[in-house]
Amino acid sequence: MIPVAVLIHVPDVTEGLTWYQKAFPEATPVYYPESDFTVLELSGFCLEIVQADEKVTAGKKGTVVYWLVECLSDRLAHFEQLGATLYRGPMKIEHGLTMCQLEDPFGNLIGLRGQVI
Repeated sequence: MIPVAVLIHVPDVTEGLTWYQKAFPEATPVYYPESDFTVLELSGFCLEIVQADEKVTAGKKGTVVYWLVECLSDRLAHFEQLGATLYRGPMKIEHGLTMCQLEDPFGNLIGLRGQVI
């Protein structure tokens, strides 16, 4: 099995898609007209920005996707400039890496792992 997508629940899909396109500028938006749905594709992995509802709300619920980044300091600054706030860390982990969690403007968590250069 290979992970192919992560669903990110937000209160407003248009606003969420706009924010995540800025947060992940290397992602390519892919529009699927048959379902009127746009995903952000990163090397075969999709960020799917979807409408939060009564079954799955936006926010911190326990699952955090971690992104391996070349320079954690640079990426952390990038996300903070877009309005994300540091939620946990940074803390040193195995193999000389550091990790942290950021909270997006919709209450979801984004994990980063990388070297502090």
